[in-house]
Amino acid sequence: MARKKKYNAFYAQSGGVTAVINASACGVIETARAHKDKIGKVYAGRNGIIGALTEELIDTSKESKKDIAALKYTPSGAFGSCRYKLKSLEQNRAEYERLIEVFKAHDIRYFFYNGGGDSADTCLKVSQLSEQMDYPIQAIHIPKTVDNDLPFTDNCPGFGSVAKYIGVSIREAGFDVASMAKTSTKVFVMEVMGRHAGWIAAAGGLAAENEGDAPHIILFPEIAFNKEKFLKRVDRCVKKYGYCAIVVSEGAQYKDGTFLADAGSTDAFGHKQLGGVAPVVAQMVKDELGHKYHWAVADYLQRAARHIASATDVDQAYAVGKAAVEYALKGKNAVMVTIDRKKTKSYGWKIGEAPLEQVANVEKMMPRNFITRDGFHITEACRDYLLPLIKGESYPPFKNGLPQYVTLKNKAVDKKLKKKFTV
Repeated sequence: MARKKKYNAFYAQSGGVTAVINASACGVIETARAHKDKIGKVYAGRNGIIGALTEELIDTSKESKKDIAALKYTPSGAFGSCRYKLKSLEQNRAEYERLIEVFKAHDIRYFFYNGGGDSADTCLKVSQLSEQMDYPIQAIHIPKTVDNDLPFTDNCPGFGSVAKYIGVSIREAGFDVASMAKTSTKVFVMEVMGRHAGWIAAAGGLAAENEGDAPHIILFPEIAFNKEKFLKRVDRCVKKYGYCAIVVSEGAQYKDGTFLADAGSTDAFGHKQLGGVAPVVAQMVKDELGHKYHWAVADYLQRAARHIASATDVDQAYAVGKAAVEYALKGKNAVMVTIDRKKTKSYGWKIGEAPLEQVANVEKMMPRNFITRDGFHITEACRDYLLPLIKGESYPPFKNGLPQYVTLKNKAVDKKLKKKFTV
């Protein structure tokens, strides 16, 4: 009896990286290796989907078992990521056909794409076109986004660790400002990521466990910014607590949809490029109330902070990578792996799935009942949702006082196609 041919797998990382995206990569590669009788090699795209288009593939079989395991506690994208959005099939069918050509040349039948909403859309289109081209690809989307805005999944791997970092940071900064408020800074503004969804900003609210704790004000993209109401709240906090600590989402906007920090340009995905909203808000306070201020932008620090990652987040990131391979082996296609919260008194979760045609290009905003009536803080319902996601510590190994992370060899696979493709 002839042995069934083993096909290879392709894995790529997309968009902004996280503290735990490599844990998902670890889950994919280790699980595929455990099923070496069914899956050949796992190739990774150098710089995400661009690596597939340009046939710049990385042979992960050249990496040691120890180094692959070390991905679980290494931040960023081990194989390189990118902000490259494929156009629609109607606009640029050639890009998708190129992907199929590369996959065919390298005997790839499994496509694992690790990213947010745009990568879910790409995953779906690859699956659809591969059928039309008579070279079926099983495309499984692995969720990843610090913004926590993918639908169907209870939460997104990468978010829990950012949430933990923001909660810790605003708490520590709050203590700092409080200690100097008598003679120095009265207002501290911390800017966090979140273009349309305020999940990360909401996480800062976890630090406020008691009356007067920082942050005193949270500015969400979901709540239209009202300058007069905001300044009154700031002034009230300074008079009552001696200082005011603010967490503001980069996507904070006015009622007409204009961002407080619209830089007037767009990024590679066509999204509005946002400037720093923290200095805008801080200067507003200075001009109108005269208070001395300081501001900070968490920026890359929040998504790279593996040293203070949530253990829950690490476990879930690995689990979705593992499940993607298991789903592919079961014959599933065009689905996103999800994290489903169990309806139990104590927090529990399990792995599920959602059809990509319902996931692609859909954003999950914060529900209104997660934000207080005045629009400046989180409710107990929101706290109950967020707390389990930041629980547990999963420290990387340390040496000489610094975390030890892995850098892979990332050896290239020989190209097989004569035709070159530029992006």
